[in-house]
Amino acid sequence: MTDDAIIRRSLSDPAAFGEIFDRHFVRIHGYLARRAGSQLADDLAGETFAIAFAARERYDLDYENAAPWLFGIATNVLRGNRRAWTRAKQMLEHLPVHVQEPGEDRSLDAMDARRRAATLGPLFRRLSEQDTATLLLYAWEDLTYEEVAAALDIPVGTVRSRLNRVRRTAAELGLADDTRGDSR
Repeated sequence: MTDDAIIRRSLSDPAAFGEIFDRHFVRIHGYLARRAGSQLADDLAGETFAIAFAARERYDLDYENAAPWLFGIATNVLRGNRRAWTRAKQMLEHLPVHVQEPGEDRSLDAMDARRRAATLGPLFRRLSEQDTATLLLYAWEDLTYEEVAAALDIPVGTVRSRLNRVRRTAAELGLADDTRGDSR
């Protein structure tokens, strides 16, 4: 069953929304943990899903996948929590930040990616909050340009502009472009 069908069902059966929670909690929590730390992530993820539950009747049922909507809510919750945002910036400046997912393989590729990520601290110090959110949803959460646009409630062209600005900033700092250079 698709997310839109579950959300539609939850309008008359609120308990059905638990399926949305079950499907997306780990990913949303991981995103928040990488941005604000594990301690704050629990509270922020709970707030994200509480807001999503309260707003489920406004969900656009034309979208089968609720992940971009939930990432948008999570980003707004993070932005609204000054303490979390301050912590997120500090964590990004001191990469590598890695939250091990349950059952995650600690392969050589993963260790190499974390080692490369350690060079990105200077980049994150120079990025705006909006550019950081755009980059992380795209590069870390593997959302498409369209999904990032939906998550942040911005036009796709703005996503492209922000990622282009990030690439230029990375180039100015002499950093390799590891932000998935495809134009999905």
